Amino acid sequence: MSNEPVITPALPSTPSRESRIHGCLLGGALGDSLGYAVEFDDISTIRSTYGPDGLQDFSALDGGSHFSDDTQLTLYTVDGLLEALEWANSGVAADTNACLWLAYLRWLATQGVPVPDAAPFQPPRWIDSHGVLKHRRAPGNACLSGLATGEMGTFYRPVNPDSKGCGTVMRSAPFGLVPYIPAEAVYKLSADAASLTHGHPAARQSSGVFSLLIHALSAGRGLREAAEFALGELGAGHQRKGEEPDADLVARLETALRLGAAGAVLDPEELVRELGEGWVAEEALAVALYAVLATAPDPTAAAGHPEAHFRAAIAVAVNHSGDSDSTASIAGNILGTFYGEDCLPAEWLDVLEAPELIRGMASQLAAVTGP
Repeated sequence: MSNEPVITPALPSTPSRESRIHGCLLGGALGDSLGYAVEFDDISTIRSTYGPDGLQDFSALDGGSHFSDDTQLTLYTVDGLLEALEWANSGVAADTNACLWLAYLRWLATQGVPVPDAAPFQPPRWIDSHGVLKHRRAPGNACLSGLATGEMGTFYRPVNPDSKGCGTVMRSAPFGLVPYIPAEAVYKLSADAASLTHGHPAARQSSGVFSLLIHALSAGRGLREAAEFALGELGAGHQRKGEEPDADLVARLETALRLGAAGAVLDPEELVRELGEGWVAEEALAVALYAVLATAPDPTAAAGHPEAHFRAAIAVAVNHSGDSDSTASIAGNILGTFYGEDCLPAEWLDVLEAPELIRGMASQLAAVTGP
């Protein structure tokens, strides 16, 4: 028998709250940016352009890639929360959803859409000084039309009542990054904000479940545990104002959990058949969750696996016939929150658009929610 000591592979350290916030926002932006390069390409086109394995890395793109409206709206979600939290920290109560609405209206103006005269005016904030946010990057029609009405949509008086596009879920990670509030409050903040642009229950509920998933990861839960918790909270019903869980959302997420535990990665065609293309909210969340779970390493694997997991999950989330930037953005949010910044490839960060803006918003959120 050998007398050599048995060396147990090191496991990733528990990330700090600040690292989770930075990881979430930067990870989402990385997934969004890689996916945006092929957002409107089917898998045949992706393979013919980038090879049989599809688009795997920014090195395959001349000059990198831009992030899309997904990251723009995620950052404006952060800004709306920041304003509400700043008021609260100064001892003044604020309507959080109104702060978010005003932030989204400022984003609307960056897209070349006139803000309705009926909408309240808000002075510009730090985020508005960055020219990169003034580019139009294929924004969702429901986000534009819902805000352009000048009406503040609510659960009881929704704008776009039949819309369940993924424009809600892809912007909702920041709600889960606010600490010290109960799960019910996280869900309500996220679902109410979704109602500003989308009225379908699946859009609101997908956003709420995604924010709960991020909230659970921020509190230290494992990937699958956090997903099951978020789905269970949807079924609990106490935070849903009497609204039944959307059947399609529940079915998609249960399928993502089942397939993610199977131990094999689906080919892109089968992924779309099982979970959808990601253009609507419940499909986008399900594809991203599946990509994260299906590529998760053995927890006893060698040190350094967070980055490998991030790369593998983003590749699955990008390479399919569907909304590649949204599915990869959500996957990046999830893994960035779970691992913190340790999972983010350095060479990807080197080509990320406007990292100072993303890090600046992350730092502000960490400061206002600290210590």
